[in-house]
Amino acid sequence: MKKFLVIQQKMVGDVLASTILCEHLKIHFPGSEVHYVINESTLAVVEGNPFVDKIILFKNDYRENKLAFYRFLKSIKKEHYFATIDVYCKLESNLISYFSRADLKISYKKWYSKFIYTHLFSYSHNEKTKLGHAIENRLLLLSSLIQELEKPDLAPKIHLSESENEEARQVLQEYDVDTSNPIIMVGLLGSEHCKSYPLHYLAETLEVISKKHQVTFLLNYIPNQKDKVAEFLSHCTPKTRGYIREDVFCTSLRSFIGLMGQCNVYYGNEGGCSNISKALGIPNFSIFSPWISKTAWLTFNENSKNQAVHLADFKPAILNLPKKERKKSAEQLYKTFKPKFFKEQLDRFIEREVFPDQ
Repeated sequence: MKKFLVIQQKMVGDVLASTILCEHLKIHFPGSEVHYVINESTLAVVEGNPFVDKIILFKNDYRENKLAFYRFLKSIKKEHYFATIDVYCKLESNLISYFSRADLKISYKKWYSKFIYTHLFSYSHNEKTKLGHAIENRLLLLSSLIQELEKPDLAPKIHLSESENEEARQVLQEYDVDTSNPIIMVGLLGSEHCKSYPLHYLAETLEVISKKHQVTFLLNYIPNQKDKVAEFLSHCTPKTRGYIREDVFCTSLRSFIGLMGQCNVYYGNEGGCSNISKALGIPNFSIFSPWISKTAWLTFNENSKNQAVHLADFKPAILNLPKKERKKSAEQLYKTFKPKFFKEQLDRFIEREVFPDQ
């Protein structure tokens, strides 16, 4: 029996994207065993995945405690993997790959780690990508194992049990949410300030929906962001404010995923939350940060229910600025990313995905 190790420490979106490697391996190597190394904070998006035989959590403690990390590496060595696929390709995952003693060690070309791996690949920059660079670059890593993919268009999926779906429905019932109206999850904030569309602009865009339709807006936020929630609400019109249920809150990422599964649409900042909605098959309209690559992370963009906007769609000259400069100037660039640029596109998206019969 062949045993594979896929390594993807990072954020929710990255971990979700790499689950397709696990699925492809299970399709092409029936009877194989696939293990997946992820950060413990991202467990919720992999739980229940039928294509992952063993989830190996990289704990925060390993970064502080060198002895604990060494013991972790020794446990990897005992598994006798046939192949490791290191998607992360940083020092920690380099060491995991090295200690795996796998016959095949696959990753990306980096000058500092090339001696560890047997197969190395350069990142794709295909401008006509349909899958998105984030997916295409992961599929590259399979090419030394699989000549031709049986299902090349596989998308990342989150697998919820029926009991989890029922728990989410119970949450809506307990909060007395009117489920006869469409539910829209609003991604209020990105993972960083430089990935967050200005709150007063976001409030303005919600008017596009509230002026024409009766809906329920749920907000994605964590407890220490309540001041930002209050700031956002202060920018909303009374009508929009009346449709927002900021009190509906989940205490864990997994329960939030269940709640997202009950929504009709996701709208807001691109990031972990938007990737979760895509993995659940929920129609998605995302706003990219000016410094993040839309070509990389607008995955499966041929699907009309997966839409996104980027400042470069309206001001292409900003792409002449280096990425580091765009990140440094994100706040100023966001100020030029006016809601009027994409209000009509958002309106068409809502009409098509939420109110097709009107």
